[in-house]
Amino acid sequence: MVTRREFLRGAGAAVCTVGLPLRASSVQAKRPNLMVILTDQQSADAASYFIGNRYLHTPNIDSLAASGTSFTRAYCANPLCVPSRTSMFTGRYPTETGVMDNTGLANARLDPRKFPIMGKIFHDNGYQTAYFGKWHIACLEDQANIHGFTRMATTFNDDKAAAIDAAEFLRDKHEAPFLMVASFLNPHNICEWARGEQLPLGDVGRPPALDQCPPLRANHAPQKNEPDIIALMRRSYQANPMFPVGNFSEKQWREYLWAYYRMIEKVDAQIGIVLGALREAGLEENTLIVFLADHGDCQGAHGWNQKTVFYEEASRVPLILSRKGAGARRSARLVNTGIDLLPTLCDYAGIAKPSSLPGLSLKNQEVDPRRYVVASNRLVQGAAIDGHIPAPEGRMVRGQRYKYCVYNEGNRRESLVDLEADPGEMVNLAGETRFNEVLREHRAMLTEWCSATRDSFAVPGNG
Repeated sequence: MVTRREFLRGAGAAVCTVGLPLRASSVQAKRPNLMVILTDQQSADAASYFIGNRYLHTPNIDSLAASGTSFTRAYCANPLCVPSRTSMFTGRYPTETGVMDNTGLANARLDPRKFPIMGKIFHDNGYQTAYFGKWHIACLEDQANIHGFTRMATTFNDDKAAAIDAAEFLRDKHEAPFLMVASFLNPHNICEWARGEQLPLGDVGRPPALDQCPPLRANHAPQKNEPDIIALMRRSYQANPMFPVGNFSEKQWREYLWAYYRMIEKVDAQIGIVLGALREAGLEENTLIVFLADHGDCQGAHGWNQKTVFYEEASRVPLILSRKGAGARRSARLVNTGIDLLPTLCDYAGIAKPSSLPGLSLKNQEVDPRRYVVASNRLVQGAAIDGHIPAPEGRMVRGQRYKYCVYNEGNRRESLVDLEADPGEMVNLAGETRFNEVLREHRAMLTEWCSATRDSFAVPGNG
């Protein structure tokens, strides 16, 4: 009987049979290794390097921030697992791939000729490719000829196994530069915690006394003048026993935050295993590490938990580019992780970016070349309870100062928030006449983007 470890080693040996060179050339020897560390449902501010360590301690993630650039305005392409991950690994918007919700995982019908996947691009350019942990990309895991990851062991409820597999890969001898993805599930277990269910990745214990729990988020109340569809979706969402937070007290929300932070600490420990193996293997000097999450968690903001909405807690994610010897710095550049990850990796590897990719590399660009980034969503979680067929959709434009959101249903369809004056997104300015010009500017941005990406979404004011 072949053991799991023997299978993994065999998969690694098989890499040479599908076109990778047995010996690295002098050019390849200078090409960096690339390691992507991906967590699930971790918000941008949910690490101690960002918020301090009074309630949360993430020493391993913090070590990456200490030797790299942290992007403070990085947004996912869609605040839900499968569309976000599919976007990151194809470098294309969810509106282009058609993967707008988690049903894309079951369909798994991405056309590889139209949407080549990261692993295939790097494999075809001489990189050894490996993937460990949670998958949730709209491509079947056994289709290595399509996704290009020639050594992989996917898990869903086993972050420890993902860390061990990644560490074992790093300790192997590498005849070519590698692209390795270590994909972890936590802090996604906060979904089960909110429902009072057993946690798939292990218990986090009982919350302490309330004075030792994080405070309620300052933006816990609903947004003033929020779009109609958001109010409807929240009511529908909270009516579902799967999302019982509608009856949560302040105490329960604070305990929720305490539990969420414990799950982040659990995944930070697994990240530490991977980073330790990288050091032991002597690979730090020539490895770029990219740390990010697929989307965030609302953590009680505006009465929401989980994701799918455009509020900062769900749509803004951590992003760090780290390399040994680099100093710690923060960048306020606007980033869409769905479209920018793949061009960035290609740039570091010296691989020409496929011409079809709309994203930008984040390497060696001190100035922000963008006026805005765009994200999309399909509100499937609330719609499933409310009976909406099809589920409502929205688009988000994050400009240099304002965030504009618009939905395809409701009398009040738009929201506009001044993120400098109102970082908690408490007041919708879209109905105030003094912001009419700002509103028109952001409508024009979305119209420009829809035209460039062939998105048929109806922007208000265009007819």
